[in-house]
Amino acid sequence: MARAVTPSRKAFTTVVAGLLGLMMFFPVLWIFILSFKSEGDAIKAPMEILFNTGWTTESYGAVQERSDYFKHFWNSVIISVGSTVLGLAVAIPAAWAMAFVPGKRTKDVLMWMLSTKMLPPVGVLVPIYLIFRDLGLLDSRVGLVFVLMMINLPIIIWMLYTYFREIPGEILEAARMDGASLRNEVIYVLTPMAVPGMASTMLLNVILAWNEAFWTLNLTAANAAPLTAFIASYSSPEGLFYAKLSAASVMAIAPILIMGWFSQKQLVRGLTFGAVK
Repeated sequence: MARAVTPSRKAFTTVVAGLLGLMMFFPVLWIFILSFKSEGDAIKAPMEILFNTGWTTESYGAVQERSDYFKHFWNSVIISVGSTVLGLAVAIPAAWAMAFVPGKRTKDVLMWMLSTKMLPPVGVLVPIYLIFRDLGLLDSRVGLVFVLMMINLPIIIWMLYTYFREIPGEILEAARMDGASLRNEVIYVLTPMAVPGMASTMLLNVILAWNEAFWTLNLTAANAAPLTAFIASYSSPEGLFYAKLSAASVMAIAPILIMGWFSQKQLVRGLTFGAVK
């Protein structure tokens, strides 16, 4: 029997959740506020910034004049979406094999794949940089698509494996009895049934690729630089330009924030897929 929730307990939970949400969102809110201040006002005390300074959009104008925002934006779109789509193309067959043709070492393989995420990226920076240099992939979208796909591939496979395990194997067996080939089984039977999980996997990995800074800063210079490099360009030996840096940050996170807001229902649905029997 479900436990009754008293009004006081519900109010307490709501207040705690609201405070935690505010704590997590406050850095974004503060960056948004600083982006509408002048450079002189942005370095003042917090209370003075809030109540004793004016509002201006000059930082946004300066950022657009100094940098080609839309070039960096399209680089981010191509790199994040491209790496996610390529990752799904590789991960779907891999997750299918692990979920429906399990072997004795399936769990070990999954743990080995996940363990690669525990390696500090700087540990493999030099060999990957040299490989990219020799192959002519430095400062290229193709190179970044490939490296970000490889970085996020363990997460994609793990998530898809979890979703696929929730699909009854008898459905696939029935498709085989009706004469479905392996290709048709994966494309026309398995994939449509796992759409919620695949959608949430795609959304999560687009966000991860969009926010990736280490590899994009070390493997690009100008041509393929995404929005993470666009933000970093406002931290220079000359000093930190807080207002311009905040404006650039808002311009970089706004697209992915809007996408996350409108897709949050699908994202939550996919992430909780199979959690309740």
